[in-house]
Amino acid sequence: MQSIKQTLLFCFLFIGISDAALAQFGFSHEVGAIVGPVSFRSDYGQRNDFSTNMGNTGYGIGIVHYLNFSYKADCNCYTPETYFNDHFKLRSELSFNKTSLKHYGEWVDPSRTSLFNDQLRAMRGSTQVTNLGMQLEYFPFSIRDFTNTIGGLAPFISLGGQFSFYDPAAWSTIGDGQMNTPATTPIKYYNATQNESGSVWSIVSSVGTRYKLAPLSDLMIDLRAQYYFSNWVDGLSPNPTLYPENKSNDWLVWLNVGYIYYIE
Repeated sequence: MQSIKQTLLFCFLFIGISDAALAQFGFSHEVGAIVGPVSFRSDYGQRNDFSTNMGNTGYGIGIVHYLNFSYKADCNCYTPETYFNDHFKLRSELSFNKTSLKHYGEWVDPSRTSLFNDQLRAMRGSTQVTNLGMQLEYFPFSIRDFTNTIGGLAPFISLGGQFSFYDPAAWSTIGDGQMNTPATTPIKYYNATQNESGSVWSIVSSVGTRYKLAPLSDLMIDLRAQYYFSNWVDGLSPNPTLYPENKSNDWLVWLNVGYIYYIE
């Protein structure tokens, strides 16, 4: 826990120092908040199954900060007109998501009555993830034109990276509730569960749009995919050689809406 706090403090200081340094060049800032449902794609449930994707859904919240390269807050004027200044923004983000997890699909259908199927039905899990990172957003249309158009739309795509802290839990509703026992754990998950927190890098890509609500505020809708470079974010990691259906790392889809305010 202490190392997590130290890492978070370092990241906040780094972002603060970087923003302060960049502000000396006359860029402006935007801040906002985001919230929305998260569909966590993990080793719980069945791949490409609608009930799994809808059932293993939680929530995400976050705060965001943007560097706006097209406008200088210190002089209330535009920056030199270059393609980069008029089509890119740098987004910093601190977000949190939490999802409750269980198995869905044909292998937990009530018609299947083996011990394996009973154990699958009884498995429960959850994971909560704190993310900190940056994305570069690309706006195909002019940011300046959008800034001056109340009711306008500004679609964008983005790509970036985040450093994430995860805290999973796995248990069973039968027996003593503990995993990794013959009574509670399906053979494929035996010695393949853990309730230990950790950290991991992830890559984030999104597509969305802004709506100009007022001169200094936007509404935003954003659909993102976040891929973690670990298979332990959900607390499960079956042997990928024996169970290739579980070989993929954990990832999520997050549909969020947000409010963005321009700091003059």
